[in-house]
Amino acid sequence: MGSLWKKAKEAMGMNICVFVPRVQDEEENPRTEIGKKSETWDGDVEASLAVSGGNSRLDSDSLVPIKATSNSSRQLMSESRSSSGKRTCATCAICLGNMKAGRGALFTAECSHVFHFACIASNVKHGNRVCPICRAKWKELPFLTPLLDLPRGRARSNPVIWPQEDGSLRRPARASSFNRQHHLASPYTISEPNDYDDDEPVEFLSETVKNSEHRSTRTVDIKAYPECSAIPKLASEESFCILIHLKAPCAVSRTPFFQNSSLTASLPSRAPVDLVTVLDISGSMAGTKLALLKRAMGFVIQNLSPSDRLSVIAFSSTARRLFPLRRMTEAGRLYALQAINSLFSSGGTNIAEGLRKGAKVIEERKEKNPVCSIILLSDGQDTYTVSSTGGRVNRLSSDYRSLVPSSILSGVGHRIPIHVFGFGADHDSVSMHSISETSGGTFSFIESELAIQDAFAQCIGGLLSVLVQELIVKIERVNPDVHLTSIQSGSYANQVFDGANGLISVGDLYAEEERDFLVSVSVPPATAEETVLLKFYCSYRDPLSNEMVNMEGEDVGIRRPEHVAERVMSAEVERERIRVQAAKAMAEARVAAERGALSEAVLILESQRSILSLSAVGRSGDRLCVSMDAELREMQERMESRQKYEESGRAYMLSGLSSHSWQRATTRGTSIDSSGLAHSYQTPLMVDMLHRSQTLLLSPRHPMPVIRPTNSFSSRGV
Repeated sequence: MGSLWKKAKEAMGMNICVFVPRVQDEEENPRTEIGKKSETWDGDVEASLAVSGGNSRLDSDSLVPIKATSNSSRQLMSESRSSSGKRTCATCAICLGNMKAGRGALFTAECSHVFHFACIASNVKHGNRVCPICRAKWKELPFLTPLLDLPRGRARSNPVIWPQEDGSLRRPARASSFNRQHHLASPYTISEPNDYDDDEPVEFLSETVKNSEHRSTRTVDIKAYPECSAIPKLASEESFCILIHLKAPCAVSRTPFFQNSSLTASLPSRAPVDLVTVLDISGSMAGTKLALLKRAMGFVIQNLSPSDRLSVIAFSSTARRLFPLRRMTEAGRLYALQAINSLFSSGGTNIAEGLRKGAKVIEERKEKNPVCSIILLSDGQDTYTVSSTGGRVNRLSSDYRSLVPSSILSGVGHRIPIHVFGFGADHDSVSMHSISETSGGTFSFIESELAIQDAFAQCIGGLLSVLVQELIVKIERVNPDVHLTSIQSGSYANQVFDGANGLISVGDLYAEEERDFLVSVSVPPATAEETVLLKFYCSYRDPLSNEMVNMEGEDVGIRRPEHVAERVMSAEVERERIRVQAAKAMAEARVAAERGALSEAVLILESQRSILSLSAVGRSGDRLCVSMDAELREMQERMESRQKYEESGRAYMLSGLSSHSWQRATTRGTSIDSSGLAHSYQTPLMVDMLHRSQTLLLSPRHPMPVIRPTNSFSSRGV
């Protein structure tokens, strides 16, 4: 056996990968290196992550790191073999890619686990000398360059050791002799540059995407619904409602993306993204939390296309940019995965510094992709809101808005949204909700660590399908006797000009995303058979062509007969009224709960549930109304006691308010799909991406099956 490994070592020194079969007596010997390792492993999750660079085997049911006993180690060795003894197709534990013939050389370790040769060689380069799956120590290591004649027992590269006292992300100044001699690339540098002008250039859009024929098929659908079709001639209405309904165009290609390495492989005509992730790696993220965060980031990285760029900011007591905006080519993905896998948890929580670094990355870009966004995840209280003595400072919600750097708030229609994920029971949901509201992003509450990847999947399912930008809806009265009184648009800014005109700043829309707005007008008595009330226009930027598109809606009018036997309310208008009323009830209940009146808050929610159940759309079994009722009931249950409200009720309510105010899907509680609460705003591509994530979580070590895209129902219908 020794001669076989000698031949393997010589082959690997020449950049050749070979498969060395195990001999029979070695497989049957329980006193292997794996067995010795498993007998001495103490189960310390954080220490094991430090050795392996964050790669830990996850149990397919519990999704938490498990100990590798002697029996489980032997089971792991045989998992990649079929009953016939032939090696089966598997997934590389480092890049999560498929290992098939013709996709690059493979490396078979002493413990029989197989990896892409380039992936494991790069992993070992950073000092990891144990198997990422079973944690067995390796005596023979893969290298992409000739092996050095180092003394026996000496590591060929030193592990990256992060200081544990303050959570900062500095690499030791003394590099290993191997790295110094061979100048190997690393995801980290000794110090950060003062200017973030080292981003990788963007890949410019093809001219074929910019032609007018393509743009003509990607237009926003705009409709208007008056609350009733007719009112008597002599009658007048002081607050007559008209619903404006918008729907973004569908994606150009909806082929199953499970057959490809990324979602964007099936979306050749969507806008590329500049994504900055700001990740909490404080001490409270140690162990399983950090391991699952790394897995979730690996999912994000694998689903970005070569046109997309990614930069990662990690923060604890301080913050550091791990790498500049890099295109997610094969090399870029591997580079990003290495950086994520090398993270360690320690120190405090300084969200403000993390956001400042994220804003700096965006602000100092020399080139820009059409779509840009920030993802922020934290599980703790920000040091910005903590006094020097360690006690909490009483601050108003508006004070938290200063956490958002002004450099990314360049205007109402040009803001860079920060999609915030509050993790666990200890995060500051008030400040994080305020950050998302100020920037135009959403706030999601991740109650369970198992939902991190699903939450990220749903979010990027939207970010990777932006088809409309800077959308503005303009409202103009047609009849001079009609007066525009108000616009209900949630968190979207609106203006009314002298009762004659109005506008709504909507911003970005994902593929097939919908928006509803209620416009109130005063209707005077009439002499004609019909009264034309309003006219609608919309303008937006096509992110692919970077050109403005102007559209004109149909005039909205009502009949004016002498008498109306029965006034029939529009189902679309009534549904939107119910939704707006429920959102207001949630806001009122939260105000009551914050001043300690939990019983009053519960009564407010109960009253709204009664209104909903008695409405015509509620009695008809409308799916949006069913979801709203389930959400109100869940909020009531999370207000049973002050402790329960502090632990999860507040964050759950704020996530719901964020979802309804922006009409966009958020994660709430333990599961995205809990009671179908998020379905009302999910887009088809969000659903597709979520299914992809859940499939990977259910079977993390097996090839992913092909799953066809599902048709999510519209939030506007039954």
